[in-house]
Formats: sequence, C-alpha cells, structure tokens
Amino acid sequence: MTLTSALTDKLDEPHLVAAGGFINGKWNTVSSRGKVFRVTNPATGEVLAQIPDLSTHATRDAIDAAYAAQPAWAALSAKERADLMKKLHRLMVEKADDLATILTLEMGKPFNEARGEILYGASFIEWFAEEARRIYGDTIPGHTANTRISVIKQPVGVVGVITPWNFPNAMLTRKLAPALAAGCTVVAKPAAETPLSALAIARLMEWAGFPPGVFNIVPGTDAAAIGEELCANPKVRKISFTGSTNVGRILMRQCADGIKRMSMELGGNAPFIVFNDADLDAAVDGAIASKFRNAGQTCVCANRVYVQAGIHDAFVARLKEKMEGLRVGNGMEEGIDIGPLITDKAVAKVEDLLADARGQGASVQMGGTPMGEATFYPPTLLTGATKTMRLAREEIFGPVAPVFKFETEAEVIELANATEFGLAAYFYARDISKVTRVAEALQYGIVGINTGLISTEVAPFGGVKQSGFGREGSKYGIEDYLDIKYLCLAV
Repeated sequence: MTLTSALTDKLDEPHLVAAGGFINGKWNTVSSRGKVFRVTNPATGEVLAQIPDLSTHATRDAIDAAYAAQPAWAALSAKERADLMKKLHRLMVEKADDLATILTLEMGKPFNEARGEILYGASFIEWFAEEARRIYGDTIPGHTANTRISVIKQPVGVVGVITPWNFPNAMLTRKLAPALAAGCTVVAKPAAETPLSALAIARLMEWAGFPPGVFNIVPGTDAAAIGEELCANPKVRKISFTGSTNVGRILMRQCADGIKRMSMELGGNAPFIVFNDADLDAAVDGAIASKFRNAGQTCVCANRVYVQAGIHDAFVARLKEKMEGLRVGNGMEEGIDIGPLITDKAVAKVEDLLADARGQGASVQMGGTPMGEATFYPPTLLTGATKTMRLAREEIFGPVAPVFKFETEAEVIELANATEFGLAAYFYARDISKVTRVAEALQYGIVGINTGLISTEVAPFGGVKQSGFGREGSKYGIEDYLDIKYLCLAV
C-alpha cells in the first residue's frame, strides 16, 4: 500500500486518500493474495498509488459487513440518515478542490471540469438527503367494510454498486445517495483505473460519522470475480451498474438465478441533430459541449452529428472554427479543454474507427492523428460519414465528431433510431410543431432540445432499449432502492 508524492504533494489534505479497501469501517491495506495494482496519471504516466488488489474473499467480507449493518441503518429515522448525508455533502463541497485534483490526476479530465463533476456528485448527496424524508406510502380504500389497506416502502437491503472510470465521483454518488437515503447499505467496486476518487468518498464518510459497514469499497483488477460475487451472493439484493452493454448482459445472467433487482445504465450512441431552422451558433456551442466534454469519453456525448443539407456546410465551418480553439493537454494545467484518453487501448479504438471511416470515404477536416504524447488525441472532425461506418454503430469514446448530412425529418428520425442503444439524444430546431414531433419520435430515455447539457440531479437519468433500465436522480431515482409492501388489516 503506497501513495506517492505525485499525488500527496498536490493535495491540501494528503490524508483524504487511503491506499486500501474500506470494509466494515476499517481500511484493508493488504490483499489476501499479496497482490497490488498501480494507479497512474494518464497525462504523465506517473504512478499515483499502489493499491491492494482485492478480490472474492474481500468482496464476501464487505457483503457480510453491509448485511450486518443494514438493519440498524434502516432503523434510523429518515432525518438521522439525512443529517449524516448532509455532513457528507458539506465535506465534499469543502474538499472540492482536493477531490477534483484526485480525479484529474487519476482520470485526466481538466481540473475545472473535474471540479464541476465533484459538485455535480455532491448534488446527489444533498438531493437524496432531502428525499429520504419523502418516502411516502399510501392508504387505499378497503375492498370490504372491515378491511384497511395501506402501502409502505422499505429498503431492498444490501446493494452492489459497480462504477466506471469516466466519472469516478459522480457515478458513485449517483448510486450511493439514493441507496443510503432509502436505508440500504452498499458494497462498491470502482474501476481499477480510477479507485482513488471512491476511496476519498469513503474517507469523507468516515469523517462524517457513518456507521461501520454502511459503505464498503473493494478495489481490484479482477472485475469479473468481484462482479460475480456481488451477483451470486444471496445477501446482495440489488445491483446498480454503469458500464458497457456487453458487461451488463453478463451481470444480468449472473443475477438471474437470484432474481436480483437491477439498475443498468449501459452504452449509448447519441445522435445530435441540427435542422435547417436551428439557431446555428447555439447548435455549434451545444455540439462542442456535448461532444468534447471529458474528451468525448461519456455515455451521453454526441456520437453521430446529423446536419440538414441546407445548413450543413455553414455548420461544419463554424464547428471547425470552434474546435480549432480547443486546447489539449495535462488537465492540471491552466486553460486546458481536453485531457488525455484513459489508456493506450482507448487511443487504439479511436484509430480503428477512424481507419474504417476513412476507408469508406469519410474526409478528415482536422485532427485524426495521435499527438504522440501519452494518450492525448486531438479534436477530430469528419465529414461524409455514412450509416455503414462502424462509428455510426459503436461508441467512439474519444474527441471525434463525425458529421452526417440528411435531407428530411423522416430520414433523420429513422437514422437516429437505427441503433440498439437508447440513452441520450439531442436536436436543435425552432419550429414548435417539429420540436414536439421529433422529441416524441426519438427512442431515447433522455432528449436534449436546443441544449447539449442534460445532466442534473433533479431529473431522471437513464435509457431504453439496450441502454438499460432504471433511473438515477430526481424523485424517481430512489424508487429503485425500495420494495413496496401491501398491508391488509382486518378490523
């Protein structure tokens, strides 16, 4: 277990991160297998920490701890749970700069963007602290004169949480907050690339005074073994997962025998549609915000940019002009807009998709070549994209904007919906009739209309089709962590 000066020297509070798992209120600094794994800065290659590589045994211990702690946690009043969550929220806001530094160092996104993620993540803690006191039931008129019917809601129990590397703070708090508010306890498996942000949340929960076992973290590289234990263990009653659709399918199969509750936020292939009557400048700004946030490594970023023929050339020219002003570099430096991709493998995937597109006739208007430093990749603009190209079907997860030209509303709706995914979509138009038709026709769980930014704690986040099910955030987000119980009383 080691934290290096490449991490601690940049923090005002070096003790904010511990290099170990967090199980039953204690820091697990040694793996039973005697293994460790490195967490590195993708912008520099520097080693930030060596973490015990935990696996099945530690996962089982964490589940046992969460199972033992859950009845007492659920028995607290909603106000008591909410008060602890509000302490956590205050600590996250107070430590936002350090939390953002940790996030930037392990994941790469620019510091200001990382700080925005921290405050976004904290907003879920605050929101669901408030929702804890609004878990209402019902009284239903009885079916006979001597019966009384009521409905109450109770926590599902222990929740297994599996989070990705691209939003290591917000993806965790978005799941942790409703679980805690509902009275559930949590065992979390963060991505091996970015465990430090999750460990920092555990430290803050320790400082806030959460009881042991309420929140447990199992960092490790054997995601398959940890995930299988979470899915197969009967003490875990729900899995909440954000990640690829392929992994989601595996987890669903593993949960089938136990008929386990699941929330799945899976892959995306977001269309970004610009109609002839759109505000062109607003559409370009929206495309920049949606496409290049987090270097394009988001499940809701614009993956396919459809522009109507009447404004296609003007849109491309303005988009290129804006893209030329984006700065790529180390996220800890001032004025950086785009950080590195997470790994060499991510760069290779972008290169493969671009090679396929070029081979089918797409034109590279700018970018398109690795920068040769770490995993930095330049903002890349393609024109002449077609539906036969792989990047029309697969998530790019990089700073590449492919532009498709279309003629009619019916054509673009068909193209936009021609995917197994259904997470987020965006479109720009002014005609109110068209806005209504298109919004209702798009087969997506989230639709941004004349905006490229759609994430907020007050709205339900989630997809349809093979982008998953369940919702995170808003009043709907807590329902996935509650069981409905019907009480029938004879009087």
